[in-house]
Amino acid sequence: MSESQLWHEVDDYFTGRLLPDAPDDALAAALRDSDAAGLPPIAVSPLQGKLLQLLAQLQGARHILEIGTLGGYSTIWLGHALPADGRLISLEYDPWHAEVAVRNIARAGLDKQVEVRVGAALESLPRLADENPPPFDVVFIDADKVNNSRYMEWALRLTSTGSLIILDNVVRGGRVADPDNTDPDVLGTRAALDLIGSHPRLSGTALQTVGAKDHDGFALARVLA
Repeated sequence: MSESQLWHEVDDYFTGRLLPDAPDDALAAALRDSDAAGLPPIAVSPLQGKLLQLLAQLQGARHILEIGTLGGYSTIWLGHALPADGRLISLEYDPWHAEVAVRNIARAGLDKQVEVRVGAALESLPRLADENPPPFDVVFIDADKVNNSRYMEWALRLTSTGSLIILDNVVRGGRVADPDNTDPDVLGTRAALDLIGSHPRLSGTALQTVGAKDHDGFALARVLA
């Protein structure tokens, strides 16, 4: 058995023990319809989705910002963490992805709480800031990696003390640690990690993961006063 096969088997074991009813009908349908619509199969795994939900619940999140919607799978996990009067704004570059996501989110019963905004995030974020929204309690960044550090900067502007910023896909199969790798996605990820490590208003860490998403990981950053 290869390492990757073993990782997948362990993820299946954990999912069976810890998430026996997940993904629920709406989540399973979101994955199925995203696949049928031709969206890339890069959504978070069920275990990762549940982690996002738990982190949002631990934050007591009432306002969540997601950068990168895809088919809305992670959006649904996060949306289920919100109280009845909570709100989630998700930014998606691709209109077709957004259309699929909106359908998936509505089927999950979250269309009154979740808004998907279409367009380049670096154009949507200034418009969002101009609306002067309440500080976001959780920001989940899972979009084009080349702009990760710029997304982190905007996340800082749109949060306040105690907010949590989650940056996905920071390991890149180990390429992030290869000094000879100059792939733009790797460079963008390194820049974001450097920002987390050096910014006086951020306290952060990063973790490697293996499993259904193979070798990758995420970074967590808490916003300080």
